[in-house]
Amino acid sequence: MLKIPKSIQKALFSQAAAADPVECCGLLAGEGEKVTHHYQIKNADQSPTTYLMEPREQFWAFGNMRHNQLDLLAIYHSHTHTPAYPSQTDIRLAYYPECAYIIISLMEKTSPEMKAYKIINGKITEEPFAIV
Repeated sequence: MLKIPKSIQKALFSQAAAADPVECCGLLAGEGEKVTHHYQIKNADQSPTTYLMEPREQFWAFGNMRHNQLDLLAIYHSHTHTPAYPSQTDIRLAYYPECAYIIISLMEKTSPEMKAYKIINGKITEEPFAIV
């Protein structure tokens, strides 16, 4: 089960709120199931309905993960006006079956919702996670 520090969850919620009405995005990395690193990456799409990680920032994050011998554990983004459930675009662009896809919904602005999924060959499975 993915273990996400409370401080990182708080940072994800803050990033999503600050980016609203544009979707935010980024990567979570660590060892085993424990998230230790959070990479906020600019949404190059600057869109309320899609995200594209800014290529240079994403390249730097993957280099930093390699340098620190970390595994990519999750890819995250926000949904500004829809539930925390993968869209058809999210499913189509799910290229990393080994990691979790985390979605932060801002439908309830005062109470964001966060869910995690595995998306493998178009099949969506909700994944449990723990805030530690």
